[in-house]
Amino acid sequence: MNYFLLIAAISITVFTACNNNSNSGSKAGIDSAQPKLETPAMAEIKTTAPIKDILSGYLQLKNALVNDNGSDAATAGNTMVVAFQKFDKSALTADQKKVYEDVEDDAREHAEHIGKNGGNIPHQREHYDMLSKDMYELVKTFGAGQSLYQDSCPMYNDGKGATWLSEVKEIRNPYLGKKMPTCGTVKEELK
Repeated sequence: MNYFLLIAAISITVFTACNNNSNSGSKAGIDSAQPKLETPAMAEIKTTAPIKDILSGYLQLKNALVNDNGSDAATAGNTMVVAFQKFDKSALTADQKKVYEDVEDDAREHAEHIGKNGGNIPHQREHYDMLSKDMYELVKTFGAGQSLYQDSCPMYNDGKGATWLSEVKEIRNPYLGKKMPTCGTVKEELK
C-alpha cells in the first residue's frame, strides 16, 4: 500500500513539473527561431526580463569578443538588431518607454556596426564600448532577470578605460580578449 502511494506521489510531482515547464516557455514568448548560442545563465533571462532577447544577444557578443571571435561577435550583433526590431514597447510605462527610445537607435546602430564588421575586431570593440553604456541603461531601467556584473577595464582605449556587463563574476575581458583575459575589476552587481 505504501509503495502504491509513493508511486502515485512521484507521478503527480513529475506530471506537475512537466506541465509547469511547458507552460512557462509559452508564457514567456520564447522565439524558437532565435539562434541557440546560450549559456544556462542566458537561458534564465528568457523568462523574466522585458529586454531578455536584447540582453541575450549582448551576452553572446561579450563572450565572442572575450574569445577574439569576430565572426561570432558579428552574429551576436545581428541577433541584437533583430531583437531591437521585435521589441514590444506597448507594455512599457511612460518612463520606461522614454529610456528605451532614448537608447534604442544608438544601441541598434552599434549592434549593426558590430554585425557588419566580422573581420575587424578592433572596430567591433569600439562599438561594443558604446553599446555597453546603452545596455547598462537598459538593465538599470528594466532589470535583467538575473544577477549581472558591471565590470571595468582600466587599460582599454589608451588608458581611458571601458565597462561591460557580464553574467559571471569572474573577469572575462571582451576588450583585451585572449591577450589579457582577466584584466579588470567588478564595479557593481546588478540584480
